[in-house]
Amino acid sequence: MCGIAGLIHRSGSSNVGFEMTSMLQALKHRGPDSTGFAVYGPPVPGGYVMRVIVAEREDIDRGHGILETISGRIEELEKRLAEHGAKVKEKEPATAYALRYVLSHDGDTAAMAKYIEEIEGVEILSFGNGLELIKDLGDAGEVSDTYQLNDFNGTHAIGHTRMATESDVDIRSAHPYWAFPYNDVSVVHNGQITNYWIMRRQMERMGHRFMSNCDSELLAVYTAHNLANGVSLDDSLRRSIEEIDGVFTYLVATKDQLGMAKDTMAAKPLVLYESDDLIAMASEEVAIRAILPQEIDTYDPYDEEVRVWQA
Repeated sequence: MCGIAGLIHRSGSSNVGFEMTSMLQALKHRGPDSTGFAVYGPPVPGGYVMRVIVAEREDIDRGHGILETISGRIEELEKRLAEHGAKVKEKEPATAYALRYVLSHDGDTAAMAKYIEEIEGVEILSFGNGLELIKDLGDAGEVSDTYQLNDFNGTHAIGHTRMATESDVDIRSAHPYWAFPYNDVSVVHNGQITNYWIMRRQMERMGHRFMSNCDSELLAVYTAHNLANGVSLDDSLRRSIEEIDGVFTYLVATKDQLGMAKDTMAAKPLVLYESDDLIAMASEEVAIRAILPQEIDTYDPYDEEVRVWQA
């Protein structure tokens, strides 16, 4: 039953971290297992932001030398960054198992990312100039407090509250999803993709990586593949309705755009509010009213509807 939410400010930056926290907290009844945020701040001058996990939270709870293991993984990660010519400008441990790096790098970022993810237990959550992807177990308030998102300023964001139905309850299976080689793309999804395995194998044969068995990750890989090959976000969303089977409503964000698509049956809900300056959408209107308590007009997008907004 998961909940999704998205917002984009067309006239400048706002406290999108606080706004998305409020929206997702209003949807926590739709998904108690995990919460995720993809927030877009100002582009990092001459560099990239990389969010990475080096263990699952349950690993910390088990103990048994995990802190020593994590230390070794971080050491190896930073060694591999250096081998690819990346320079660490900032390093911020958000938790014992999640870190934020600001890097400068002039080489092949996809090759570097693949090399890093060869380290057992290491997963890059996001890599880009403005995107920061944060996800963890717990509700929106808990995750936001842990990762200090209430003061995050940016132009747009998407988020997800997850009820696990077909994959594990862990960070790896939580939304949003990012996929290289296209930096700054993120996806949240509510629904079920019935031709997931067929399309996953197609993407894998083309060299794309999957980090989970969650069908929603396919949408991130599919979108990244299209954008990297010159397809516009609008065209990618329209193609997905024809090429992806199942019931789905999903949101995609890039460095300067926010898009949505609904399948042919439109079985998964989405409520949309639009003004000259702000677009907000969510699985339920209560999430939009969490940031716009005044009287507003909303509508439900139709089946096969695709929309794209520019920051």
